Amino acid sequence: MLNLLIGPISQLASTWLEGKVEKTKAETGAKVAMAKAEAVIMEKKATGEIDWDLEAIKGSQNSWKDEWLVILFSVPLILAFIPGMEDVVAHGFQQLKQMPEWYQYSLGVIVAASFGVRSATKCFGKK
Repeated sequence: MLNLLIGPISQLASTWLEGKVEKTKAETGAKVAMAKAEAVIMEKKATGEIDWDLEAIKGSQNSWKDEWLVILFSVPLILAFIPGMEDVVAHGFQQLKQMPEWYQYSLGVIVAASFGVRSATKCFGKK
């Protein structure tokens, strides 16, 4: 009689254990698949950023826009050291503060695009 009870209980325990093992395998497989997908996304993102920077460099080789922006940004710097021009510089920056935000952000985007988006965002992120 004891054998009649032990057999079904043992089979039930075995089935439950097999189910538990299969569930663990499935969860592990899902985690591995998710990690692989995230790795592929990160790789594509990194490649895209690198490709973007390379294209920006190639496009800037025969362009004066970078030099123009450097000159433009140097003017207030130089004027700030010339006696009597400090008020002109201060007034210019006061006028820029009054510009619409979309215009201010557009200037930032232009500079970021010219000098490289990643390097500019790193610079602006370190307030």
